[in-house]
Amino acid sequence: MSVLSITFHTTENLSAAWEKYLVEDLHQMVENLLDAEKYLLSEVESDMISEGKNTNLLLMFENIEKRQDFIEIELPNITERIEKEFGDQVMIFQTALNPRKSRM
Repeated sequence: MSVLSITFHTTENLSAAWEKYLVEDLHQMVENLLDAEKYLLSEVESDMISEGKNTNLLLMFENIEKRQDFIEIELPNITERIEKEFGDQVMIFQTALNPRKSRM
């Protein structure tokens, strides 16, 4: 198993537009991903966030190669769509997670 965490940080003034985008567009893009076996799309609650909002997409892949294919092919497409819609108002951070032990 190989895991990728993608965090989308949006500015405070995008709250309603981002929520609509999550429901109507991002969720559908994630549903259509072929390489990801499982996903978890979440709102992030944190005392460390005082401005804006974070949304996290946790993707689970069969292996590192499928994750790397996603990073090289699909993630740029998703990023491009979000940038087209929101410009630089949404920052995207990716973190590759390499599980050492799991109970999933």
